[in-house]
Amino acid sequence: MMQTLTRRGLLIILSSPSGAGKSTLARRLNAWDPSILFSISATTRAPRASEVEGRDYYFVSDDEFRKHVADGDMLEHAHVFGNFYGSPRRPVERAIEAGKDVLFDIDWQGAQQIRNSPLTTHTLSIFLLPPSMAELKHRLEQRGQDDPATIAKRMDKSWDEISHWDGYDFVLVNDDLDQTESRLKTIITAARLRRAQQPNLLQHVRALQSEFEDRA
Repeated sequence: MMQTLTRRGLLIILSSPSGAGKSTLARRLNAWDPSILFSISATTRAPRASEVEGRDYYFVSDDEFRKHVADGDMLEHAHVFGNFYGSPRRPVERAIEAGKDVLFDIDWQGAQQIRNSPLTTHTLSIFLLPPSMAELKHRLEQRGQDDPATIAKRMDKSWDEISHWDGYDFVLVNDDLDQTESRLKTIITAARLRRAQQPNLLQHVRALQSEFEDRA
């Protein structure tokens, strides 16, 4: 009788231009499987009043951050608006070895850094495309979060993001939110069964070999 196999977790990268549905789909994935963890970034900026250390961010000094980068302790990092942001490596490694998936909401540059990291074997990268540029702009306007000037800047940046679509494992056109959610679940479910995610497979195959060789 086959032994139930444990699995390693996935490092799931979800990228898209702003307005393509990334945040909504990330929340839906967490609702589908609450065991999926959201990656917690480290930052050198000061915490806001509502933010909690270890829940929203890991708040570190500039010197600490630079040391983490120098020591290889950041899976990816960037300098944004005068502050450093990055993804600590060790919490993700611990989660993966415990069989927990970790979801990263990052851009193509962060995704590229992770793909070049020691955790690339356990990485699943997915890019979301809008059905059209007109629809992307419409979604940004419908959110009601940004003024016209900010929306224009987001649109200007969108093509830079989209132009890196071919660096991802899977690319989905998010023309229907429910359908895209269903496809994401299918991709993740299949990726969880990849050979690299099943550490006990070799042991099981050896047991089968031993049983085969010892058969009467």
